[in-house]
This record gives sequence, C-alpha cells and structure tokens, in this order.
Amino acid sequence: MEVEVHKVPLHEIQDLRNLSLQENNFQFVHDKCHGAGWADTYVFSMGKETVGYGSVWGKDDRKARDTIFEIYLLGPYRKFANIIFPKFRIISGADFIECQTNNNLQSEIMFEHARNIYAEAILFEDSFQTELSIPDTLFKKNSSDNEGPEYGLEHRGQIVASGGYVRNYNFPYIDMYYEVKEDHRKKGFGSLITQELKREAYRLKRVPAARCNVKNNASKATLLRAGMKVCGHILIGEVAYAGGV
Repeated sequence: MEVEVHKVPLHEIQDLRNLSLQENNFQFVHDKCHGAGWADTYVFSMGKETVGYGSVWGKDDRKARDTIFEIYLLGPYRKFANIIFPKFRIISGADFIECQTNNNLQSEIMFEHARNIYAEAILFEDSFQTELSIPDTLFKKNSSDNEGPEYGLEHRGQIVASGGYVRNYNFPYIDMYYEVKEDHRKKGFGSLITQELKREAYRLKRVPAARCNVKNNASKATLLRAGMKVCGHILIGEVAYAGGV
C-alpha cells in the first residue's frame, strides 16, 4: 500500500497530536514550537486511512525546516515505520532528526535511520520531595511589575539566587530554571531554590520538570539533590539516506 505524506495546517493533525501526548505522558520540550509558528506539520496516509503525523522545525535557525522533531503513528501502522519515515524525510527535506529518549517509537526510528547521534540535553522529572533548608534564607515571589525572574532566594537580606518557569512544555508540565550568584555557588542555594520552585509549581497546578546541557555536571548534581531524576535525553542525529547526508 502506497504511503502519502502531505503538509497540512496544525489543526488537521491536532487530534493525532493529542493522542501522542496522552500516550507519552511526559514533557515535550519543543511543544511551544507549534503555537509560535516555528514548525511545519505533515499528515501520513495509507490508502484512505490517516495513520500518523510528523513535525519539522529548524535545529539552529527557527526559520529553517531541517529537523524532524515529532513523529507519531497509530498502533496498527507502526510496523510500517520503515516505509513511512523515509517518505516523510524526502517530502519534508529534513537532514536531521531529534528525539527525546523517553519517546520509545521515535527513539527506535532514530536509531534505525540516523547516524552521528549525540546527546544535547538531559531531561529531568520530579522523583521525591526534599526538605532542604539554609538558615536565614527566604524564598519569595518578586513583584509583578519587576522585570526578570519570578522568584528569588533571599539570604540575610541579599538575593543570592533567582528562578522561575518557562512555559514551553505541554500542559501540565512546566520548565523550571534557576541561577545562583557566582559568589554564593556551591553552598546549596541552587538545590534549595529548585526545591521551592517544585513546590510552587504544584501550587500552580502544574508538574515541575527541568533540563540541562549534558556537560553541565554542576546543574545535574543540583537538580538531583533537589529530588529530581533523569528521565531521558534529547538526541540529535543526521538522517542517513541514499546518496549520503
């Protein structure tokens, strides 16, 4: 049966994307790309049946469309992934594929169809609640009219760390970030503000998540100490196809 791949508006594949998000119950790092207009979407069909969808964006340049970052197939059609994916790559013109390793289907496709694969980031999810504390330290919300981070960590009257959220993940997940002033690093303030950001996320009825560069050992240690755990990695690879990359 011949595979058809057509570029379509986002609303035409939204039901399929909802199925994908429901099946893969974790944060999608580039979820915001769709609403911001940074991605193109494609629908896959076999005969008269719609069987899945895929999304492409720019790996380094948002205006480019050189990287496949989402692909979803309905269960009965996953056995045709080795037929559907190459057709999708040809139609989209993408030279790269990106995936989160906690996405099993996309990981399988990547390892079969890509080379020169490398890890760009580590993904974290909440694991357990910590009870960290530092004397004379207060977690506080910044004034709403104050530009910059939403929250601060005040130690003996001085702001020593700041942080907040980037709302680029699919609901209900929320991406935490933090920064500790250089002269107060390695004193536990990073893990403390992460702990408090986790608690605040739940008060906001959101699920905290985070990520860091694979080479950022200090950030990884901070997140682990605050009760987060590694749940996956973001991988990028070159799509291997006839004629070379």
